[in-house]
Amino acid sequence: MILLFALTAAAADPAPVERCGYRIVRSYPHDTASFTQGLFWDDGHLYEGTGQYGKSRVARLDLDTGKALAQTSLPADQFGEGIARWKDQIIGVTWQNGVGHRWSIKNLKPRGNFTYAGEGWGLTTVGDQLVLSDGTSELRFLDPETMTEKKRVTVRFGGRPISMINELEAIEGQVWANIWMTDFIVRIDPESGDVVSLVDLSGLKADAGASGDDSVLNGIAWDAKKKRLFVTGKYWPKLYEIALADCR
Repeated sequence: MILLFALTAAAADPAPVERCGYRIVRSYPHDTASFTQGLFWDDGHLYEGTGQYGKSRVARLDLDTGKALAQTSLPADQFGEGIARWKDQIIGVTWQNGVGHRWSIKNLKPRGNFTYAGEGWGLTTVGDQLVLSDGTSELRFLDPETMTEKKRVTVRFGGRPISMINELEAIEGQVWANIWMTDFIVRIDPESGDVVSLVDLSGLKADAGASGDDSVLNGIAWDAKKKRLFVTGKYWPKLYEIALADCR
């Protein structure tokens, strides 16, 4: 499995994977109590799913202040993970509980639960399917109605599987994913699983003033209408709008 060392080493490798840096467009406040697990943008607001037992929630956030405009807590014995919009619902998964939730996107009120095998990490929507990461090198494609698994793809960088695939966001036909405990985002072809681009966000955690081993980069949201890319991290005091730069 390729983790931080191999991804860093690959930056000097001539393999045809695009490498990109970033520039900060703007920063916004972010709640330092939020252990960010899932993030997406919809109709003028950010939606965030957070983790930790007794502290997990799904919330609609005001971008300018970082404050929750509405929120619903998960049961205290569940560790919240990724969230995604599907129709008029937010669907969310939990880490090791094997339980997922549905909430109304209008008022965040519960709409039901479901179960699934294995761990839940990141979640996004690609076409008419949900895509789930579980900490391995595989992405699972699920029917949002029944949560039946339709297929799996293995995420590969330079032909080799990479694990620790975490928070997910679908952007213009690709699946973007945080690699847990690194400063990297990978852009994945959802059909093949191949990593087509590596985005290095080194230095962003320091700029945010975040510290501690748990305060890692995690959270990707895309405003499709205005073409804005947002990223943040666990317990970070800032959320950023960034643009890719120096791609090669």
